[in-house]
Order: sequence, then structure tokens, then C-alpha cells
Amino acid sequence: MDRNPDAPGFADADIARVADFSDGDAVLAAVGDLEIDGVTTVQAERAVPVIARIADALDIPGIGAETARAMTHKETMRLKLAEAGVPQPRFAVIRTENDVAGAAARVCFPAVLKPVDASGQFGVYRVLSLDDVRARLPDTLAVSPSGEAILEEFVEGMEMNGIVVVRGGTPVFVVLCDRLHPPGPSFGVSWIHLFPPGIEDGQLANAERVAADAALALGLRDGIAFPQLIATADGGVAVVECAARIGGLMAELVRHALGVDLLEVQIRLALGEDVADELMQERYRRPVAVRFLTAEPGPLRAGRVTRVGPLEQVLAAPGVVEAALYPVAGEVIRPVTVISDRRGYVIATGATREEALARAELAAGLVDIDVEAA
Repeated sequence: MDRNPDAPGFADADIARVADFSDGDAVLAAVGDLEIDGVTTVQAERAVPVIARIADALDIPGIGAETARAMTHKETMRLKLAEAGVPQPRFAVIRTENDVAGAAARVCFPAVLKPVDASGQFGVYRVLSLDDVRARLPDTLAVSPSGEAILEEFVEGMEMNGIVVVRGGTPVFVVLCDRLHPPGPSFGVSWIHLFPPGIEDGQLANAERVAADAALALGLRDGIAFPQLIATADGGVAVVECAARIGGLMAELVRHALGVDLLEVQIRLALGEDVADELMQERYRRPVAVRFLTAEPGPLRAGRVTRVGPLEQVLAAPGVVEAALYPVAGEVIRPVTVISDRRGYVIATGATREEALARAELAAGLVDIDVEAA
């Protein structure tokens, strides 16, 4: 399902329908002649509430509309996490400029301003003062479908991505990795995922518990959660947010690091089938680095693409297990500010996480793309 009739997935789909997947009415109308057994998404945050609605409407397995809202609407998410006692940053909702001063007094600076119901790091800013909030607020509200923003305490520490598989209301698989981001205004965009995480075992065990607690607090009973956390220097952990999807190439990272196929797990959950313990047992454990391809900073050059070369050199580099390039001729590669500015990736393994990262960086430097000023 995609509103773009030229979407690449249509070439592989047995049945393809053109419709905007964020429009529940359009989706239901487009599939009205089909017998649907399950519905799911892997990456698309905007699809999560619609998928829950479709599942309810067709009486097939799903996470439910209430859980879908809690895992996509940041105010609802924060309130439910607070009710359950899950550690998180201080926060306050901003609907108009009149709310700014009160929100700042509750949260304090530095802080992060973000839309309550958008994704892809659109409208997300690190703010240092009331003037910063007021200056950025119109842009943040503009990308929020509900026209609301949330101001959150900026927590210093190591940011981490997580995966939590919940089966029958019990977390049965939890994995975390470091989530590194470039300096500057793109601070919210991850450009490196690194496994295993670099924190001490005791703090890691606590982070895994907090990640699982967050998924349950938001109502997930059968599904996969994608939490983001901060591990602080004093040993604490805070939940940044928790999505109801795999997200962020975490399926690829988990497959290469542990030999677990999260896509099979996700599809079985969507079909209401049994997810056996064996599907989530580690086949091996090895360090993995995912290096997203970005420009300014990053290995790519900003500009209009004139030629995209082959990936053979990248794939042949030491330790590389997977790589992909997204750009096509005529496309403009921009300095990284939002998730969609990531234009490919390299995944590498090594004897240590440091070696895996060094190999991924080396291979990323071999990417063959020509650009001209745009």
C-alpha cells in the first residue's frame, strides 16, 4: 500500500494498491475486496494508528487503538509512563505561545522541543532559552498534525535504541545498542548504531528492564516495541520515547548481531500465530556497526547526484555484511538534519565493537557517487 504508484515495493508485491497509508478510510476502501489475515508496518510511524484501526475494523490481530495512540502521541506516552513510574525526562505540552513560559519553568534548559505526533526528527530542536522556544515553535507546530508541541528536559548521556518483543503481555526478547548522532542541528538523527552497547553490565540490565517496562506501560501485549533511552553518567536510565514498530534498521542489526529474524517474528505476531521461543534464541553474538550514509557531516557530498556507482567495493571491504544506496541521478543530497537525509547504509562486523565501527567507516568512504552543486 502506497500513495506513490511508482513505489519500489510494488515491484515485489503480489497485490499492490495505490492509497495513502496514513488515511484509514482510503486504506479500508482499497482493500475491501480482499480477505486480510494480518496488517503491519516495519518502519512507518504514521502507519501505526491506521494499522490498529484496520485490525479493529477487520477483527484481525492488532495492538489496539489506545495502545497505538500511546505509542505515537508523545503527550499520551509521557502521561502513561509517568503513571507507571517509568523514568523519563521532565516534560510540558505547548499548544500556543502562551504556554511557553509555564512549560519552560517546569522543564528548565537545555531542553528539546518536538511535535507531539510527528516522526523522522521533523520539527525537533535543542533549545537553550525562552527565545529559542518561541523562535522554533512555529516550525514545530507546523509539522504536528494536531498542532501541539512538547518541551522535554535534555538528558545528557549515551543514547540507545532498543527492541522489545512482547508476547501475551510478557517481554520475551530485549536487545539494546548505542545510538550515535552527528554534532550540530542534526543531534536527533542517528547516524551510527553500535552493538553491543558500551555501558556497564549493571546499568545495561537496568536499561533492559526500563525498556520492557515502557512497552508494557504503554499497553503493548503482543507486538514489537522500539524504545529509545538515555543512559546517564550516574547510572540512571530515562526513556526518550517508545514506538510500536521495529524501526531504524534494527531488524538488520539484530539479524547480523544475534541471528534473530525480527521480520518473521513481526509477521507471525501480525497474523496472531504462535511465536516460538526458538525464533528469538541467539544463534551467535558478535559486534555490529550500522553506519548511515549522510552528508555534511558524513561520507557523502551534498549536491545534485549525477552518477551512482556500483557497490562492489563497499561490499568487498573487510567485515561488511550488507550495504545499500538510496540516491538516484537527479536527486539532491542535503546536509543531514532529518531522518530522510540518510541516503544509504553500511553494516559491518568485527572482533570488537570498535573494529566493527572502523570497518563500517572505512567502507562508507568507498561509496562511489558523483554530485554537482545544487
